Amino acid sequence: MDHAKPPLLLIAAGGTGGHMFPAQALAEAMVRRGWRVKLSTDARGARYAGAFPAQVPVEQVASATFARGGVLAKLAVPFRLAGGMVSALARNLFDRPAVVVGFGGYPTIPALASALVLGVPRAIHEQNGVMGKVNRVFARRVHAFACGTWPTDLPPGVQGTHTGNPVRAAVVERAGAPYIPPGDYPMSVLVIGGSQGARILSDLVPAAFAALPEPLRRHLRIAHQARPEDADRVTEAYERAGIEAEIAPFFADVPRRLAECQLVISRSGASSVADISVIGRPAILIPFAAATGDHQTANARGLTDAGAAILIPEAAASVATLSSQIALVLDNPEGAVQMARAALAEGIPDATARLVTIVEKLAGPRP
Repeated sequence: MDHAKPPLLLIAAGGTGGHMFPAQALAEAMVRRGWRVKLSTDARGARYAGAFPAQVPVEQVASATFARGGVLAKLAVPFRLAGGMVSALARNLFDRPAVVVGFGGYPTIPALASALVLGVPRAIHEQNGVMGKVNRVFARRVHAFACGTWPTDLPPGVQGTHTGNPVRAAVVERAGAPYIPPGDYPMSVLVIGGSQGARILSDLVPAAFAALPEPLRRHLRIAHQARPEDADRVTEAYERAGIEAEIAPFFADVPRRLAECQLVISRSGASSVADISVIGRPAILIPFAAATGDHQTANARGLTDAGAAILIPEAAASVATLSSQIALVLDNPEGAVQMARAALAEGIPDATARLVTIVEKLAGPRP
């Protein structure tokens, strides 16, 4: 091995924003520290890879999940995973990582399995309060287990380190941005529902805003993330209510919009919760009821217990409930300021630095 080469960090992450955003944050930090970084993900994850530092090559692994596809597709999963492991082994023998970090999802299996076989120091970062399936399988087979949400439901004998969820540089830049309380002037509300926008938010939110009293309604400026197939009806609903709204399937500048908003209405994916708390904004959270192990409710607990967010379970979400909770925040500037402060107190802006410490400790002294 060429000792003149900087050490290599192999980051493995499944193809959702929840896994990819913290992976991106770690990649940014390690590149700045002079490390070489590679990303191992599937085709879905590769869509997010454009935001990673340009120096990070992407190794695409065949995506295989038991959750999708018919019987034949499910039978093929072990073979696809085995193929992925063999190619990961070959790559890692040729260019041996100093450390491998998995962020969850099926595409992390080849990288973590090859690290196990080769005896490479390895760690897992679990974003949610309830562990994902793959992280649960590898939990006892890694040297460090970092938790984004605290407490995390860990298997017996696994010692977790609370790092918080790393947030992207664009979020850190706006950490604790001054909060402008709601008032008798244009008020921004950000509606985000995961990487593609959530149907329930498109069903309920425009009608909930439309039901608000006119003096409140006329000041609203909405940015609403909606799925492409929902965009027309959402646009129409806001137009009918006479509310100024911008609708898109994806906002590339969520950190800026969060910093400028008076209220955020969101799912409680781990990355969304981390962004909301690091920037410090009042929130109404509607956890995705079908999330594995109801982990979105677990993710929301920190903010709701602190009085920073209002939790509305999906089963209880109605136009009337949502409308009254929106009014509660936007009609109460002092309460909104308290919520923003409470959110900020929950934030861990140095989560990435805590994860960097774990990686460097596992790598040991540099030659």
